[in-house]
Amino acid sequence: MSEQKQSVDRTRERPGDQPQMSQKEVLRSITGVLASFFAAMLATTIVSIALPTIMDALGGTQTDFNWVLTAALLANAATTPIWGKLADLFDKKKLLQISIVIFVIGSVLAGFAINIPMLMSARVIQGIGMGGLTAMGMAVIGTVIPPRERGKYSGYFGGVMAAATAGGPLLGGLIVDSPLGWRWTFFIGVPIAIISMWLIHKTLHIAHVPRKVYIDWAGAVLVTISVSVLLIWVSYVGKEGFYELNSWQTYAMVGGSLALIALLLWVEGRVPEPVIPLRIIATRTTALAILASISIGVAMFGSGAFLGQYFQVAREASPTLAGVMTLPMIAGNLFGSVFSGQLISRFGRWKIFLVIGAILNVGALGLLGTMSHDTNYWILATGMFFNGLGMGFMLQNLVLAVQNTVKVTDIGTASSSVAFFRAVGGAAGVAVLGAMLSDKVGVLVLDALKSAHLVSPDGSSGLAAGGASLNLSEMPPAVRLMYETAFGDATGVVFMTSAIVAVVGLVCILFIKEVPLRRTV
Repeated sequence: MSEQKQSVDRTRERPGDQPQMSQKEVLRSITGVLASFFAAMLATTIVSIALPTIMDALGGTQTDFNWVLTAALLANAATTPIWGKLADLFDKKKLLQISIVIFVIGSVLAGFAINIPMLMSARVIQGIGMGGLTAMGMAVIGTVIPPRERGKYSGYFGGVMAAATAGGPLLGGLIVDSPLGWRWTFFIGVPIAIISMWLIHKTLHIAHVPRKVYIDWAGAVLVTISVSVLLIWVSYVGKEGFYELNSWQTYAMVGGSLALIALLLWVEGRVPEPVIPLRIIATRTTALAILASISIGVAMFGSGAFLGQYFQVAREASPTLAGVMTLPMIAGNLFGSVFSGQLISRFGRWKIFLVIGAILNVGALGLLGTMSHDTNYWILATGMFFNGLGMGFMLQNLVLAVQNTVKVTDIGTASSSVAFFRAVGGAAGVAVLGAMLSDKVGVLVLDALKSAHLVSPDGSSGLAAGGASLNLSEMPPAVRLMYETAFGDATGVVFMTSAIVAVVGLVCILFIKEVPLRRTV
């Protein structure tokens, strides 16, 4: 009996079960990680508020708007599981620094973009770096902090996310309205990323145990291609000059994607180190958390991306004012993240916050789904606040729930799997919701032009093309007013659709089984 007790005690004292750094070292280390995470989040939020100006300057359309956002989100999604797998195989500190370098390169190239294709290419590079920053940040937190204490630090991550989401629109608006111009919305993240790299170099110390390495290149390629083809199909199906729903292009692209996904599942079930480990994502908690994360991604990236555009186009707000008008969402996100993180660390209960957050998310998105071009701002502010509050309760706590159920050697892969599917949901949300918005705007603009007798009843004059154009400065005043009104009335479709998707997330969260948080790493 005594030998058995000694064996158990020795097991409990394994190095992998104890924090590798002191509390002070942990706080110093995650400062650099949080700074890099802030730079990655800022790259999304600061650009979303500047995009209407960028599209006007570079001659972009609503589809271009969608893809400048989607390109970064898709690259983020496609590379996150790869980064996560690398985190389990190689030195996390070096990988985090490499991802910062990639992010900086993409940011600089985006700032010097002279046309839409160059901007999209730079955003892809940015997205690859963002995938590394997201996956490595979660992997580092999961490696050095026990789950019971992790809620507190996840709250800090949520707080940084909220600060980036709040500071992004405000900073982006100020930069666009200043003599610096929109290009500095990309340059501004470079010094933050460099400072974070220096902090990580000085303070982050994680013991890495070398082991036999296998990189699942086939899985990585299949993930990227299958997701990309589906999103490209969604973005252009039914658009004039492209292809219809019932066409050979649709059958080829959708059928090809499904075949690639089937091949991906076959490959991932046979390789020794899969990019998307089926044994992990097939567990109840992880599978349900992944489905909920997809739903959250649609709401967070999809609907959120169009708020700044709504205020600038439909309400004629300046970029700075548009950023200020989104503050209620940020306040809710910040409060929800910090408040839930602190209580989870104190009491060890986390599911109740997920459930409350999911309910708030559905209700808030439904309220925002009623918006039109002249909706009272207090209604929009109420919807934004409770949407942000719900997001704050859910975002990092879903990752925490998954990390609590896997071995420390699988934390990078498990965390990145959740982040991957959340990013996929975001990319799909931007593509699908953006296509819906563009189609609805086109229909409303055409109806308005017909009513004003500016086009023939069949719309053959071609003026309705303004429904897809974001070159507002080149539109005749009368047509521009029609477009702004149509855009405001059509935006509600984005949020109502997101609310329906959010119901799926609520159902998944209800079925997640709460497991007590571990006190050891």
